[in-house]
Amino acid sequence: MGYLMGVTALWAFSFSLIGVYLAGQVDSYFAVLLRVTLAMLVFLPFLRPSLLRGKQRLALMGLGAIQLGVMYTFFYQSFLLLSVPEVLLFTIFTPIYIALLDDLLFGRFTPIYLVTALLAVLGAGVIRYDGVDSGFWMGFLVVQGANLCFAIGQVGYRRLAADLPPTLAWHNVFGWFFVGAMLVALPAYLLFGNSAALPTTSLQWGVLAWLGLVASGVGYFAWNQGATKVDAGTLAIMNNALVPAGLIVNLVIWNRDADIPRLLLGALIIAASLWLNHWWCQRRQVAVS
Repeated sequence: MGYLMGVTALWAFSFSLIGVYLAGQVDSYFAVLLRVTLAMLVFLPFLRPSLLRGKQRLALMGLGAIQLGVMYTFFYQSFLLLSVPEVLLFTIFTPIYIALLDDLLFGRFTPIYLVTALLAVLGAGVIRYDGVDSGFWMGFLVVQGANLCFAIGQVGYRRLAADLPPTLAWHNVFGWFFVGAMLVALPAYLLFGNSAALPTTSLQWGVLAWLGLVASGVGYFAWNQGATKVDAGTLAIMNNALVPAGLIVNLVIWNRDADIPRLLLGALIIAASLWLNHWWCQRRQVAVS
């Protein structure tokens, strides 16, 4: 849980940094490529290929390609089709995908996870719903593609970790995750990137460096590690904890308008979903013992 809370605080800054300094100014494919490249460089010095078998390496690369490479491609394109509030609104469905996919991959059905995930979606919706206009369906589908990729990556990582030794030094193998993401990001930039829209200021380069080295490099490693240490319900809920965290950062630093009562109400609903999930897990442990 500590990993997820720490990365939530870290990523809360990322949304505003992208929206204020990069969106509409720097080519999105280049931004994705640079973030993935820098993140990969963080972990390549620690890479120990012998720690994973061939299929395991391919699985980890595949997860990186989906969770980071394809997800970012969808996510950045969504800003060309939707307003920022609409994009944020439509990201709140990720917990539902996580709850359903985790049960599917682990061969079970846990209704309480779906209930708490839906509660987290409700809380995030209370915070972010600003209404939508007509003609938004394509944008909606693009965002759902990003949500689904992010969910598949998290749940797939949990499933892969369950089949590997608990003593595995993940920092010695996580570089494969970013290698997989690079296999998507590089061709996407070469095919669709705009070389005339590269960063032009030191601030933009600095933001990209922070997003690549810290938000992507450290952030995805810590988040996926946290995903293996909590139950699926908690993971699903924490995906929407970013909504109030991101709004608080945006309000405090960039002084953007926010509806404080709605922010508090939505945060309370998300907290209630976490409490309900924790209560159910404790009750199940008592019943089993």
